[in-house]
Amino acid sequence: MTTPSSLDSLIEALRCLPGVGPKSAQRMAYHLMQHDRAGAHRLAGSLQLALTALRHCQRCNTFTESDICSRCLSTKRDPSLLCVVETPVDMNMLEQTHAYSGLYYVLMGRVSPLDGIGPAELHLERLLARACDGVVREVIIATNYTNEGEATAHYLCEMLRSRGVSVSRIARGVPVGGELEYVDAGTLAQALRERRPLAG
Repeated sequence: MTTPSSLDSLIEALRCLPGVGPKSAQRMAYHLMQHDRAGAHRLAGSLQLALTALRHCQRCNTFTESDICSRCLSTKRDPSLLCVVETPVDMNMLEQTHAYSGLYYVLMGRVSPLDGIGPAELHLERLLARACDGVVREVIIATNYTNEGEATAHYLCEMLRSRGVSVSRIARGVPVGGELEYVDAGTLAQALRERRPLAG
C-alpha cells in the first residue's frame, strides 16, 4: 500500500527538524492527522505567522518582529558589554541566569569547516562594527565549548584583538564539549562571573 503523497510530503517536511529521523517524523505526522488536527492547524498557522513576521534584529541579529529587538532598545542594559553567542537559545539561557545585563550579538552559527561554514558565512562584519563602535569596552565570547565553538572563539578573539577590542571568554564551568542550552542557570551565571581575558 502506498502512502498518500501529501502525507509523504508532511513526513519529509518534519524530518528537517533537528533530531527527527524518518520514524519520528512518521509518528508525528500520523499523530497530527489522526489525533490532533486542531494542533496541526495551530502548528501550520504559527509556522506561517513566524515565517512572515520574524526577521533578524539589525543590531544583535536575533529574531524579532521589528527592526531592532526590545533587548537592544532597552535603556536598562549596559551597552559597554557585548556578549557573543551562537544561537538565540544560548542568549535566552544566559538571560535566565540574571547574571548579565549587557547586550548581545547572535552569530546564528559557528565556524565549522566540515559543514562548509567559515567566517564569511557568519557575516562577522556586523559584529565587528558593533564591537568597534566606541561604546563597547568588552566583548564576552560565550560560544559553546565544542571544537567548533572553540575554533569560533579563537577566530573572533584574533579578529577583535587586532582592532584593539578587549575580549574575554566565559569560564569553563561549562563542560568541554558542552552546549549552553543544556547547562543549568547557576553554572552559566558562575561561568559569566568568572570569565577570563582571552590570550592572543
